[in-house]
Amino acid sequence: MTTSIQARVEEVRERIRRAAEASGRHASAVRLIAVSKTFPTQAILAAAAAGVTDIGENYIQEAREKHELLKMLPVRWHFIGHLQTNKARYAVRMFDLIHTVDSFRLAGEIDRCSRLLDRVQPVLVQVNVAGEATKSGVPLEKALPLVKEIATLQYVRVKGLMTLPPYFNYPERARPFFAELRLLRDRIRESAVPNVGMDELSMGMTGDFEAAIAEGATLLRIGTAIFGERQ
Repeated sequence: MTTSIQARVEEVRERIRRAAEASGRHASAVRLIAVSKTFPTQAILAAAAAGVTDIGENYIQEAREKHELLKMLPVRWHFIGHLQTNKARYAVRMFDLIHTVDSFRLAGEIDRCSRLLDRVQPVLVQVNVAGEATKSGVPLEKALPLVKEIATLQYVRVKGLMTLPPYFNYPERARPFFAELRLLRDRIRESAVPNVGMDELSMGMTGDFEAAIAEGATLLRIGTAIFGERQ
């Protein structure tokens, strides 16, 4: 497993480098998050040994078990799944960045839980760019008002935006949705909302991350290309 994951990480990093250079960007501006949902701790250890410094998890219970076993591992933990408000107290204890805040109610609960820990929780606002009923995320037109609301909270800091585009067999078809998120990021930046940073764009997965890089992605959420197909 270790050799296979090492080779896959190297291949993904080379693809990132080529895509970044083709877009006039530097590969160092793009961070790789290895998404390890359903994979065992041994796979995470192998990814870390291959130089991965960021791990993404989708489910709180699974993440709690892994985090306890790997809490001494020098990696950053990212929560990238749908977060229920009643699980926020676990998320703020484990994750360096929560990618999926899509309501003020959730942000408020994260703020309350972070206050108890006396720490500020970095988050991204998830935007449902395509307006798909089956996906979470705030509608495009409501993203800026939500960012402004969250900015009033003391223990939450918005660091950027996240999206999940529709699935396409042809990755370039996802590119307009990535472009929309980038343009939204630019509009929010121009609004100069206090206590808000717009440095991160979390977009791009195994099937479309080159297109996401071309549109400015800074955080790639990649699972299959590193760990293989899930059972």
